[in-house]
Amino acid sequence: MNLQDLKKEISFKWRVQSSNQWGASCVAYIDSRQVQDLLDEVCGAENWQCRFEEHKNNMFCSIGIFYTDVVSGYSEWVWKSDCGTESQVEKQKGEASDAFKRAAVMWGVGRFLYEQKIVKLPVKEENGKWIPYSEKTGKFIKNADQITQWCNSLNK
Repeated sequence: MNLQDLKKEISFKWRVQSSNQWGASCVAYIDSRQVQDLLDEVCGAENWQCRFEEHKNNMFCSIGIFYTDVVSGYSEWVWKSDCGTESQVEKQKGEASDAFKRAAVMWGVGRFLYEQKIVKLPVKEENGKWIPYSEKTGKFIKNADQITQWCNSLNK
């Protein structure tokens, strides 16, 4: 097992982080299932695990990887942890997912995302909210896959 492989770039998506009358700021992200798949691929499904704990009203996730030193043959579980924040939708699930992904960053998973620049999209007001808007088609872009496609085309 080469733990450096956890740092490799994997496919990612884009989401609107914030929006106002000057535009929608979009950031790159990966979801929890992508993290799980990469851990399975690099470590083996049987060689990693996670646990969740609450400390001072914060959700923490710890990811343990069963590591064997190739020289000595000594093996042990090595753990790395981080906390998450609530999301706008499904607060508890979002907090657990965020904690899991942040703990994975401690292992190197998704660190490449921090090199991605924020993508700014044009917006138009709809019912008091600023929504990404395509000047080409004259339509609002609300679908997550469409936002990802649009950001990918602008981020080249």
